[in-house]
Amino acid sequence: MTEEHEESTKIPFHLGLIIDGNRRWARERGLPTLEGHRRGLNLLKKLGDYLLKKGVKILTVYTFSTENWNRDKKEVAYLMRLLGRALDKKTIGSFQRKGIKLMVIGQKERLTKSLQNKIKEAERLTKNNKKGILNLAISYGGRQEIIQAIKNIIKKKIPFDKITEDLVNQHLWTASLPYPDLIIRAAGEQRLSNFLTWQSAYSELYFAKKYWPDFTERDFDLAFKDYSQRQRRFGK
Repeated sequence: MTEEHEESTKIPFHLGLIIDGNRRWARERGLPTLEGHRRGLNLLKKLGDYLLKKGVKILTVYTFSTENWNRDKKEVAYLMRLLGRALDKKTIGSFQRKGIKLMVIGQKERLTKSLQNKIKEAERLTKNNKKGILNLAISYGGRQEIIQAIKNIIKKKIPFDKITEDLVNQHLWTASLPYPDLIIRAAGEQRLSNFLTWQSAYSELYFAKKYWPDFTERDFDLAFKDYSQRQRRFGK
C-alpha cells in the first residue's frame, strides 16, 4: 500500500472483531478443531500489533459467547485454558511495553476461578496504559448485557422518566468506551450473533469470507479501504 493510499484510508477508532471460522478452518485441513482455536488466538496477538500500528485505538474481540457454553465440555475447557495461557506474565509484560490496557467484558462470574484471577490481575496491571485498549468479550452476549443493565437500573430505583439512552449506556459493560465505528466478521456469516447488540446500532459492518486463521494484514487493509468509502450519516 502506498503512502498516499494510507493517508486517504480512514481507520476506525474503535474496531469490533468477530473471529469466526476457527473450527471449520481446522476441519478442512484434517486437524483437530482445538488446533483451530489455538491458531486463531495466536493470530490475534500478531494482527493486534498491526491494528495498533495502523491507528486503531480500541479493539473489541468476540472471544467466547454466552452461547458457546453449550459446546462440547472438552472444547470449552480447552478454550478456558487457552485464554488463561494468553494472559500469562509474558503477554502482560508485552502490553505494558506497548502501552496497551486490557479490559474484559461479559459474565466473568461464569469463568473458572483461575481465569477470573488472571483477568483481574491483568486489568489491574494495565489499567493506566494509554496507547490503546484490547477489550476481550468473554462469556459475552449482547442481550444478556442489556438485561443486566436493566436490572442494575431497577436496583438503583431510578425513576422511569429519568431513563435515557445515555443512562442505559452508562450501565453497560462497555460504559467507558465509545461505540464501535466498524465491526468486521470473518468466515462469511453475515450477522452479528449477539455481539455488541446495543452498541452496534450505527456501526459499519464488514463481512469477510476468509476463516479467521487465514486472515492477514491485507484483509484488514481491504476492510479499511471499504470503510473509507462509506458515509456515516447517523440518520441525518
